[in-house]
Amino acid sequence: MKIAIVCYPTFGGSGVMATELGMSLVDHGHEVHFIAYKKPVRLIDLNQKLHFHKVNVPDYPLFSFVPYELALSTKLVDVVINNRIDVLHVHYAIPHAYAAYMAKKMLKEQSINIPIVTTLHGTDITLVGNHPSYKTAVTFSINKSDIVTCVSKSLKEDTLDQFDIKKRIEVIPNFIDINKYIVQQDLCLQENPVQSKEFIISHVSNFRPVKNITNVIKIFYNIQKELKAKLLMIGEGPDKSSAEDLCNELGISHLVEFLGNTNQVEKNLCHSDLFLLPSSAESFGLAALEAMASKVPVISSNTGGLPEININGETGYVENFEDVDQMSKKAISILSDRKNLENFKNKAFLKAMEYDINNIVPLYEKTYQKALDSIK
Repeated sequence: MKIAIVCYPTFGGSGVMATELGMSLVDHGHEVHFIAYKKPVRLIDLNQKLHFHKVNVPDYPLFSFVPYELALSTKLVDVVINNRIDVLHVHYAIPHAYAAYMAKKMLKEQSINIPIVTTLHGTDITLVGNHPSYKTAVTFSINKSDIVTCVSKSLKEDTLDQFDIKKRIEVIPNFIDINKYIVQQDLCLQENPVQSKEFIISHVSNFRPVKNITNVIKIFYNIQKELKAKLLMIGEGPDKSSAEDLCNELGISHLVEFLGNTNQVEKNLCHSDLFLLPSSAESFGLAALEAMASKVPVISSNTGGLPEININGETGYVENFEDVDQMSKKAISILSDRKNLENFKNKAFLKAMEYDINNIVPLYEKTYQKALDSIK
């Protein structure tokens, strides 16, 4: 099968998932064509089965804003025709599903009927989609897709509650390559065979307001008052400077490392003892899943899809995203007993195994076949 994948090429969860999915589909024998305004950050080793097509957006003085949807839909038409694409898989309703529908209409003029699979990841529903300027377009784009999937039960419920959706929505969760984490754990054990006396707490995100990273700092501040610990902050984003300022105010800057973005999160997570994710909204919680795959228990908020993967009292704890005191107490309770910590680590890993890429990719393959069958 020849599959075209449209995604954002950034460090965000949707782009990472789309890229990992595409590379795995190639391993399964399919031909995959990525289409974006720049090469996705995790896309490596392009070959005869794995391709990238850049969307070039002309800069016309006439336009106050760059017409990306127009350029994308035109590029989609070219890629479909020149590479005989079977299925379009777009990640995010706006602008990708919208552009895909326009491409589909243009292709129909040339007697080409291409099915569209749209995957909803969260922000396209909870933030962008709910804005009055976009809600009608988001609803239209979802309903005009041939098949719609989303990454959690919570996101499915939110979508059906907030939009007038006529299409059936299938839940296909995000995933990780569990083998990659197992290999990394073995490497970490070889590098550091002696257990550290200092607990390592970690957080990974794009440091946007929704990730609540000042609460990460506050929770860690409470932890370090009781236990010897340090905090790894992995990522970049608009709230980084305020988090650094808070570290200075609390006098804990020497215990907090800001590591920036990385393509190999598992290398940092394999040394961690606890992961903090107090997001105010989280449609799935990929960062939490990555931590669990690294045998790291999670203290998270109870928003969105997080309770679906972070099982309260087993893989970690979930609390209200504003409840710094409770999150701090639960974190300290896990870390205070090494045997208890080990139990949480093992249960986190076992839960993460359910989301291994080898369990999820076949679900997408069935979805693509269903999409093809729907247009016959």
